Amino acid sequence: MVPEINWWAVLAATASSMVVGSVWYARKVFGTRWMRLAKIDENAPSEGAVAAIIVTLFVSFITAAVLAGSAALAQNFYHGNFLVNCLVTAVVLWAGFSASRIITHDVFEGRPANLTILNLAHELVTVLVMALVIGLFGISAV
Repeated sequence: MVPEINWWAVLAATASSMVVGSVWYARKVFGTRWMRLAKIDENAPSEGAVAAIIVTLFVSFITAAVLAGSAALAQNFYHGNFLVNCLVTAVVLWAGFSASRIITHDVFEGRPANLTILNLAHELVTVLVMALVIGLFGISAV
C-alpha cells in the first residue's frame, strides 16, 4: 500500500521548517544562546552556510514527505480527524526517532544538557508546524 501524499503540503511543510529554523535560531530568540552552548564563534565567517541551507532544505523535504506518508497511513488505520492524526504522528515520530537519537548522540558527545533541550524543542516545534501544515492541506494526492 502506497500512502496518498499531498505533495503541495510537503513543499509547504518543507518551507515551514525553514521559517521555524530562521526564527528559532535568530539571535534575538535562541540564536545567541545556541551559539554559546554549541561553542560557535558568532564573529567567525560562516563559510559553509550555503551548503548547510541546501542540506537543510533536502532533509526537511524528506522529513515532510515521511511525515505526510506516515500521517496518511495513520489516517487510513485510525480514521477520524486528519489534522489530529498528523499532530499525533508528528509527536510519535519525534519521540521515537528524532528525540531518542539526538539524546543518544549528545550524551556520547558530552554536549551540555541545555543544548540538547534547545535542539529537541526546536525539532518538536518544527515537526508540529509541519504536521499542522500537512493536516490543514489534507490528504488528497496531487
